[in-house]
Amino acid sequence: MKKEIIVQLNKTFEESAYAQNGVEYWMARDLQKLLDYDEWRNFLKVIDKARLACSNSGQDISDHFVDVNKTIPMPKGAEKDIQDVMLTRYACYLIAQNGDPRKEQIAFAQSYFAVQTRRQELLEERIALVERLRAREKLADTESELSGIVYERGVDGKGFARLRSKGDHALFGGYTTLEMKKKLGISEKRPLADFLPTITIKAKDLAAEITSFNTKKNNLRGESAITGEHVKNNKDVRDLLGKSGIKPEALPPEEDIKKLERRLSSEGKKIAKDVKQLKDHSSGK
Repeated sequence: MKKEIIVQLNKTFEESAYAQNGVEYWMARDLQKLLDYDEWRNFLKVIDKARLACSNSGQDISDHFVDVNKTIPMPKGAEKDIQDVMLTRYACYLIAQNGDPRKEQIAFAQSYFAVQTRRQELLEERIALVERLRAREKLADTESELSGIVYERGVDGKGFARLRSKGDHALFGGYTTLEMKKKLGISEKRPLADFLPTITIKAKDLAAEITSFNTKKNNLRGESAITGEHVKNNKDVRDLLGKSGIKPEALPPEEDIKKLERRLSSEGKKIAKDVKQLKDHSSGK
């Protein structure tokens, strides 16, 4: 396929997309023309195959194919209701996969929607990784603040370490911090939180936040009183997770947060480089 055709098709496909409440979609009648189908009835057969493929992949058809009716103008001021379908990017990909492969437009669409769908998956994955990294940074800040608060109330560094360990014991259903590290295959020298999933990191952060708040509110002093408060808060957070069937000690470890930081930094530099090259290419540099 010639480069100029690819450029034109890409522009046409992008300009044919709609957006509603942040959700991108295409209309089947528009896609029919883009994929070079003259008759609606023939294109409906392709849509039906795509619906079946959607169902077979374990997806809810109604999440990707939404039947609608719209009114179009007719000669002499008359109007006519016609059938149409709102399609997600994934639905368009399935339609392209089930279209006539002899058509150049189909060949383009198969690659176009496959690449764009993968980009969406990568974006969602990156957002999840960034969320975990931010949660870990937030926990570090919260624990640093708590450390300062309890130090002012007679708890030294060793006492704070014991306080955190007993909090973990409550959150992880009887497992100590060291036992959790062994359970998850983590070095004793590394922080447990660097290998926890986002939900557990946020749970630890919430418990620590409540401990800080109540320690100041109730003017708690001494290791025993503040540790008791911290244990209670971790138990309460564990009970809350339990209502959703989540047991923190049963969740598998995730990627080392330090490796994640380096990977995201490297990917960020690559994205910046790709964007620069794209801009240079567009401006003819």
